[in-house]
Amino acid sequence: MSIVLRHHPFTRAAGVVPMLEEVGAAYTLEYVDLKAGEHKQPDHKALNGMGKVPVLIDGDAVVSEVAAIGVYLADRYAPGRLAPALDDPRRGPFLRWCFYGPSVVEPCCMARASKWEYSPSSAGFGTYEEMLDTLEAGIGDGPWLLGDQCTMADLILGGTVGWMMQFGMLDKRPAFEAWVGRLKALPSSVRAAEINGAIIAEKGLAPG
Repeated sequence: MSIVLRHHPFTRAAGVVPMLEEVGAAYTLEYVDLKAGEHKQPDHKALNGMGKVPVLIDGDAVVSEVAAIGVYLADRYAPGRLAPALDDPRRGPFLRWCFYGPSVVEPCCMARASKWEYSPSSAGFGTYEEMLDTLEAGIGDGPWLLGDQCTMADLILGGTVGWMMQFGMLDKRPAFEAWVGRLKALPSSVRAAEINGAIIAEKGLAPG
């Protein structure tokens, strides 16, 4: 049975396509018409009460949130290749970087952009500069977060970093740009860009 991804190319679902391509499992994209409000209809909200995409359906398994989808796919379809084994010492750093985007990078950037007043010592995401320095140190000499092996952590976090740099929400440090460039050059990322682009053209979509 093919995996189904409820998808729209101008949402975070676009970033799940390279994950699916990298995993190599059979999948089908199910277009969700946001303009028509399909994401807020009962059938979709039964899958994701937030009324958001992406939602991944794999048999009886239903997974939402990009990081969770990525970890699920890596563990289910590419263990040892895109996700370290449960008893591998790298498993801890792998999980840390998989969830660093939604738990640290995104709220930290939102706080900076919105000029939130908060105590960095109390907030789990700390300060903007600490977040940038930590991420840069994590990339290190690379080429990937876990060294020579590209894992789902790179696809998850790199997708977030690339998207935020594109829209000026995150500093374009050379280490970030080089890392995102390596990710974009992966055959899976190239194929995903073509797939997302073809849907945009087919549906006559325009940003915003």
